[in-house]
Amino acid sequence: MPPRTNSRHLFTTANQREAGGVLFLSDRVPFRYRTLQDNRVHEVHEGDTLQSIAAAAWPGLGQLPYVSAASLWWVLADFQPVPIHDPTVQLVPGEKIIVPSRRTVEERVLQSPRYV
Repeated sequence: MPPRTNSRHLFTTANQREAGGVLFLSDRVPFRYRTLQDNRVHEVHEGDTLQSIAAAAWPGLGQLPYVSAASLWWVLADFQPVPIHDPTVQLVPGEKIIVPSRRTVEERVLQSPRYV
């Protein structure tokens, strides 16, 4: 089954092991933090998650009706100066999260040659 639309796994390649024909995904190449003019800083509040911050930052962003902006949590994780590898880790209130603009997500992530 191929990765879903808006999945961070679209940036991986499938490698087949000769013995048994099992497919494995390669490590994906993250977008990484960049200093961009329209980045903003979000101060984490009690209960914030990467999903809730993404949903608030990019409402309506998703290529299919059943895909929400919250599913793009991995973009936030990648854009941190120290990438967040585990989306289940609780964010610390007062912590600063770099949020790329909607334009950056649409033009540099979703329209990337690796993505479309």
